[in-house]
Amino acid sequence: MRKKVFTVLLILATSVMLFSTGQKEEEGSYSLPDDVKSGGTVTFWHAMSGSKTAIVDGYAEEFMSLHPEIKVEAVYSGSYAETVTKGLAAIKAGKPPVLLMSYEVGTQTMLDSGAIIPIYTLNKGEIDFNDVTAPIANYYSVNGKLNSMPFNSSTAMLYYNKDMFRAAGLDPDVPPKTFEEVYEYSKKIMDAGHARGGISFGWPAWIFEQMHAYHNKFYANNDNGRNGNRASEVLFNGELGVKILTEWQKWAKAGVLSYGGRTYKANDPFIAGEFAMLVQSTSSLAGILKSADFEVGTAFLPKMPGYEKGNSVIGGASIWLLKGHSDEVNAAAWEFLQYLFEEKNAVAWHKATGYFPVNKRAYGKLTDEGWFNKEPRFRTAFDQILGGSNSKAASGALLGNFVEIRDIMGAAIEDVVVNMKDPKTILDAAKVKCDRVLSDYISTAE
Repeated sequence: MRKKVFTVLLILATSVMLFSTGQKEEEGSYSLPDDVKSGGTVTFWHAMSGSKTAIVDGYAEEFMSLHPEIKVEAVYSGSYAETVTKGLAAIKAGKPPVLLMSYEVGTQTMLDSGAIIPIYTLNKGEIDFNDVTAPIANYYSVNGKLNSMPFNSSTAMLYYNKDMFRAAGLDPDVPPKTFEEVYEYSKKIMDAGHARGGISFGWPAWIFEQMHAYHNKFYANNDNGRNGNRASEVLFNGELGVKILTEWQKWAKAGVLSYGGRTYKANDPFIAGEFAMLVQSTSSLAGILKSADFEVGTAFLPKMPGYEKGNSVIGGASIWLLKGHSDEVNAAAWEFLQYLFEEKNAVAWHKATGYFPVNKRAYGKLTDEGWFNKEPRFRTAFDQILGGSNSKAASGALLGNFVEIRDIMGAAIEDVVVNMKDPKTILDAAKVKCDRVLSDYISTAE
């Protein structure tokens, strides 16, 4: 066993919070004893708010009825960033939860924390990890080994207002497939007086990441941090990145792009009919369908010509098992993770939220029972991601302190589409900042 002192840089709002964990065990050194019995209390800190909290609570209650020897305390701990921050603080204090939900940008941080037990070390054949939906497994695996349990996995897709398309003389069943068509369709709808804008984004920095994977281009070096070496340099200021932001700025200057903030704030004005199209997470699907008083269409992300076919990137979060608990509690946590992975629970989770079911059997069941024929809009993201590439560029990046890097890019995008600054200049400056973040991270993680 070698000693490491790991410093986690986590950006929450405008502050930097530092945490230090102790030793990091060699990969795969933990193995659940064969004769251990599961039992005890499993604390599970998660970031599922609103109606999703009730669903998670329901899973915990049903699981406890099936396993009376185990108590599951599912605790909503705030936003993704707040949940991870609280979890890291609890680790430092020596009182970690048993299970912690971390969003995808926290993956490299969790891997390097020295505080996790990789779930593949617990699996003795109870779960066939080949059953994990391939793009999800690709994102959360290192060297082919799954380290955390995927749960609420999403990706981005295009939502559009079919009523506006009809009113503007556009075919509501033929959504735009290219950047150029997004602009043309938006102008037709706006010129006809049906909307003040054409399109908006949720999570713009994430969409910028998506566009690199979607065009099969690396976001960072060392194969997006997936070739056995941590990413030490971002590559987003290359030709593709400049083209993307140049197009987005063109849209913004023409009033086609309505800047909607960095999270889900663009959803409400889309539902209110202020613009015709929205690029947003699949996790918003159920809510948008419930709230919109117009016919909602869903489609693949638009693409620019001249690039290889990549794939959209997994978003959402996964569940990590933390050190500091008994074998009995770890065994109980593993029982609960197996329960969440069950086909029926994955099916119910997808139907209620729009998140992907994380296993292939659930997708097969949804198909066999005719769910996607009844609700084809829930199938769009599946068709998009399952039909894409599984290359390293298309699998998304693993970056140290990705939270801060995404925050830097969020500000950069605002400078381009709100303040109308030069895309190349802004991306070059953002690269300098992000490379410094990666350098600082690597110096503390090694």
